[in-house]
Amino acid sequence: MFIYNTLNAVFDAIVRNGAQSGMNELEFLEEELKRWWDGKQRKDMITGLAYYSDRQDIEQKSRRAIGPNGNPVDVHNLPNFKIMDNQYGILVDQKNNYLLGRPVEIKTEGKDDGYTKALDEIFTDDYWETMQATGENSINCGVAWQFVYVGADGKLRVKMLRGDRVLPFWADEEHKTLDAALYVYPITVYRGRTPETVYKAEYYMKNGIQYYVYDNQRLIPDSEKTDATYLTVDGKPMNWREVPLVAFKRNRHEQPLICKVKCLQDALNQLTSWFADTTSEDIRNTVLVLYNYDGENLGEFRRNLMTYGAVKIRRDDGQNGGVEALHVEVNPENFQLIQNLLKRAIIENGRGFDSKDERFTSGPANQMNIQAAYSDIDLDANQMETQFKVSLRRLMGFVDTYLAAKGIKATSKVEFVFNRNMLTNEAETIANCRNSVGILSDETIISNHPWTTDTAKELERVQKERAEAMEGMDQFPKGE
Repeated sequence: MFIYNTLNAVFDAIVRNGAQSGMNELEFLEEELKRWWDGKQRKDMITGLAYYSDRQDIEQKSRRAIGPNGNPVDVHNLPNFKIMDNQYGILVDQKNNYLLGRPVEIKTEGKDDGYTKALDEIFTDDYWETMQATGENSINCGVAWQFVYVGADGKLRVKMLRGDRVLPFWADEEHKTLDAALYVYPITVYRGRTPETVYKAEYYMKNGIQYYVYDNQRLIPDSEKTDATYLTVDGKPMNWREVPLVAFKRNRHEQPLICKVKCLQDALNQLTSWFADTTSEDIRNTVLVLYNYDGENLGEFRRNLMTYGAVKIRRDDGQNGGVEALHVEVNPENFQLIQNLLKRAIIENGRGFDSKDERFTSGPANQMNIQAAYSDIDLDANQMETQFKVSLRRLMGFVDTYLAAKGIKATSKVEFVFNRNMLTNEAETIANCRNSVGILSDETIISNHPWTTDTAKELERVQKERAEAMEGMDQFPKGE
């Protein structure tokens, strides 16, 4: 059973360890939250979310030169493009839609006795939309969370919680058993007519939820909410046997994708912005050299070169003053070469898919070429699929408990099949399916056909059509 009475709850190991160190439970939570809030793990999560949302370091770019005292100073009268070529965002969308672009198929064994129908009512389009959001956040943060609860209408619901807002307390080093978790999230309140951001905190334990306000690195009990259990059954407060939070990890290391490509993304933005700055500075393509119009120290020289595109030097050959032009050529081909190398490096280090791969642009691609081009993104998808299947099985523990409370017993094993969104040579795949008739089962052939969206329903249609065809044949008179 996943539900037990709140009166029989026990303190988790994390809280006991905190008590042994001389701190009470609340002080322990405050110290852990403070350390995690400003720690590198959460900063990486925030960076991933920011870069995906087009908020990148290039926004802080400025044009600088060496000042008279040798220190860098900002130069404000120069073009200062801040161009963002968000290849990281493309990479995240690629990975998420490759694995979760199509709804995950739920397979059950045996005949439908109400259990399969009950699962369909829980795993609706709304849930798969939540799953897509979970996948996106898992890639950006390394881990995302799903919170299981029963709504006011009595239906089981799942809510996605961002990875940068959940501080988990694991019972084991492998991060498989969750003891408790703190969920910290911002809300906007008004002080008179002035909006203000306040951070609320919910402490999820095995024996219920405690509500706090996180202010000035302190957890203060929330006066607007009362500590509660997760469920109410027949008017009695009850809890799940486990903390109703399920972690969906990008890989077992829980590493955000941005850690692999941030330096490359920054270099691409800097290069593109620098090229735009250079090509837009018409006067900078020609540097004016003024002879015998006073000299200048090195600081002034560097600043004037950046600001005015001119330098002054003194000649000792007795000639009169004059002006000469020094032309500076910008080679666009060099820029394009480095830009392509950076984009390629982002795809390779991020294990993405290059839609401009020569295997697609040079002519019709066979299935082997397609699979080779998808090999890198498949490596990442394999890890993510493995982690997500484990998480979905844990989620099924709560689902089966909820259905059991409604009198619906789990009658078969549930399998989750991820339908990857890969380009295919449909003609070749269909021919392979046709050639497999008599060798493989109808279910296997139908599930691998490129036009199949639901294997069970398609198999049911095929069996129905065959039965109708047999009935039609029985109507013909038999030969003597």
